[in-house]
Amino acid sequence: MEKLSYHEAILYLADKLHMQAPQLIEDPDYERRRSERERLLAANKEAAAYFYRELWTERGKPMLDYFYRRGLSDAVIRRFGLGASLDEWDDLTLYLTQKGFSEAELRSAGLIVTKEGGRRFDFFRGRAMFPIIDQFGNVLAFGGRTLGNDQPKYLNTGDTPIFNKRLGVFAANLLKKERNLQRVILVEGYMDVVAL
Repeated sequence: MEKLSYHEAILYLADKLHMQAPQLIEDPDYERRRSERERLLAANKEAAAYFYRELWTERGKPMLDYFYRRGLSDAVIRRFGLGASLDEWDDLTLYLTQKGFSEAELRSAGLIVTKEGGRRFDFFRGRAMFPIIDQFGNVLAFGGRTLGNDQPKYLNTGDTPIFNKRLGVFAANLLKKERNLQRVILVEGYMDVVAL
């Protein structure tokens, strides 16, 4: 019914029942990778909530105005969890490190970048934000659209331990809720999906 493989079904049920998932394959690194995955998912979930909250502030107003100009209602914005990254160097970084996430975790999740000399900054700055959420409700990654002439127009999270951009599909979490689908229409951009 859930269209999961055997392995995915076991992990899904263990998570739902708050049980430790059984080790299906002998892997001495399993527990470390599982713990890392949980931390990165938690960091992305917290980042998505941060972006969403910022959208409704004075500093997020340009992004909210962009969504309104594109014809989106507050209900649609909420449904997709859209948000705003501020045009600041390290606002998100400071917020997430205060929440207990390390810079290494944030770098691994694709949320921050560190340049030579150790200067770090938020990967997404001054953009309308689109969280990429899997069928289980996990925030895996983000897409961000610039409102100005910055390049690239869309900036996307690269491959991380929890996200493979070749396999991730924006709004897959909403598809799972639909029953008896006759067809699915794939479109190219985030706003194309939201507009439909």
